[in-house]
Amino acid sequence: MTVAVVTDSAAALPQTLQDELDIGVVPILLTVDGNEVPEGAMTPQALLAAGRLRTAAPSPGAFAAAVRARQSDDGVLIVTLSERLSSCYRSAVLGAGEAGGPTIVVDTANAAGGQALAVHAAACAARRGASLAETAEVARRVAARVRLIGVLGSLDQLVRSGRIPTAAGRAGDRLGVRPLFDIHDGRIRRLLPARSTAGAHRRILDQWHQSRPPEFRALHVAAVHAGAPSEARALLSAVTGEVQPSTCFTSGFGGALVATTGVGVSGLAWWWETPEQPR
Repeated sequence: MTVAVVTDSAAALPQTLQDELDIGVVPILLTVDGNEVPEGAMTPQALLAAGRLRTAAPSPGAFAAAVRARQSDDGVLIVTLSERLSSCYRSAVLGAGEAGGPTIVVDTANAAGGQALAVHAAACAARRGASLAETAEVARRVAARVRLIGVLGSLDQLVRSGRIPTAAGRAGDRLGVRPLFDIHDGRIRRLLPARSTAGAHRRILDQWHQSRPPEFRALHVAAVHAGAPSEARALLSAVTGEVQPSTCFTSGFGGALVATTGVGVSGLAWWWETPEQPR
């Protein structure tokens, strides 16, 4: 047996990685006009068009069931969406206590591709035979190093949520304004907007270039998107044209993040593995 790894669906891990590394995923709850919708049952566009979208963290009972299903003498690691963005972490802690057995819960202080890369690194460590404590430390270390920068496809969701006035949103869209954001230390922070998606991608790639250390052992990268797979593939192609990553995948946003960002989002999450870091 090895340490089992569980996460929530905000990580938006590709199904192939879930299956390959036997990662358990507890779905975040979605409702449209009060009716529950399974995660992944609708495209991002359909979710936003269907009605009033609401999200909720999985219940402690859902996390407890996932832990019980995978518990062994080696233990279970739960890796969650940022506590500052959701109550997933608190729910997971309660669920772990309810299930019993050796369990550690790690808050990644990130989401989507940033969270996914921490989950992936932990699952790989578990596969290599790391202990529960060692696997948790890998998740914490990667979560602290990972960067996620993205660009909104439009201002529609910011208008819909009331975060900017309707007139300002329409004017911004006419001018091609594309807000950039990063997720770090558990917070979504606004960056200076670009005047086009292409311009935003250039700035994201500039940040990736600037973060490159003088020496590195490996690059781990995820291209993220919400209903914009071609934009994500273009970003990933630009990266792989310069460096061949050890970890490389495309990740579509789950409904929980679509409710915040809207559709058309694209971005990159990455971290550099350097020689001085323990594997």
